[in-house]
Parts: sequence; C-alpha cells; structure tokens
Amino acid sequence: MAGQLIQVATNTVTSAVASVTLTGIDSDDVYMVAFNNVVPATDNTDMRFRVTESGTPNTTANYDRASKLIRANTSFGNQSATNETSWDLGANIGTATGEATNGIMYIYNANNSSEYTFMTKEIVELNQTPELIAQQGGGVFTSTSTVNGLSYFFSSGNIASGTFTLYKVV
Repeated sequence: MAGQLIQVATNTVTSAVASVTLTGIDSDDVYMVAFNNVVPATDNTDMRFRVTESGTPNTTANYDRASKLIRANTSFGNQSATNETSWDLGANIGTATGEATNGIMYIYNANNSSEYTFMTKEIVELNQTPELIAQQGGGVFTSTSTVNGLSYFFSSGNIASGTFTLYKVV
C-alpha cells in the first residue's frame, strides 16, 4: 500500500437509521473504512457489517472471521466463526455516555469477481458493562463476486449516531 487516501464516500448519522451503506468500490485497489463514535439506539447490542453487490447487502452464510480480543478487565481471548451471515465488529455496545465503538478496516480484492474479498480490522469499544475491549483480526467473504460497498448495522435496533467513511488507498 502506497498510503495516499482518497475519500470515496462518507455518512454521518445524526438521527437513528437501520443501517449505513457505503458504496463506490470500483477498482482492484485496497480500500479503508474508518468508523468513529458509533452508538446504537438499543442498549447491549452487537455491531455487524456485510459486503454489498450492486448496492445490495449479501446475506448469504459466506462470512468467516477470527480476532484477538484485548480486554482491560481480564485476560486476552480469541474469537472466531465460519459460515455466518455477516461479520462482527463489536459486542454488547451500550447507549450510555461514552459508550461507543471506533475502528479501521482494510478491504482487499473486493472488486475482483474471481477472488474472495478479505478484510482486516482494528477496533476499540467501551461497551455497556462498561469495559474497554479492543479487537484485531480479519475475515474473508467466501464467494467470488464483485463487491462494490459495505453495509453496517446493529444486531438489534438502529444506529443512533456515528460517522462512517470509505477511502481508496492509492
């Protein structure tokens, strides 16, 4: 990666929405997503996301992931899953003051219909306990398709607030 970021799409949520979709992946470049101060409308819920094809989220069971959990209140842990219908980006996120999730993700091979789409993630959250948790890991979308974007949502309820920005890395 050379390192220059070109903003492709951004969405700042100021009133509750069911999901945020960022499209504009249109080349074989690496893409980066930054999300900041994302808060759910429903307490104690998990943040998730899916790839989009032609702007529509793919809900098939083709999402595999693995992460290292770095926790402030206990020892490190591992988290993994295969054949899910979305990727996990944070658990038990709350609605109280200061509780939110933030992260950076890189997306690889998304626009290449002959390759799987891969992602890496670095996330930090203050959940509803409240406890500080960080995640570092990655995932693969095990379908050869042309991915043109990403759709973010919570496992229950809406996204109350937050900023999501998609960049092309050139």
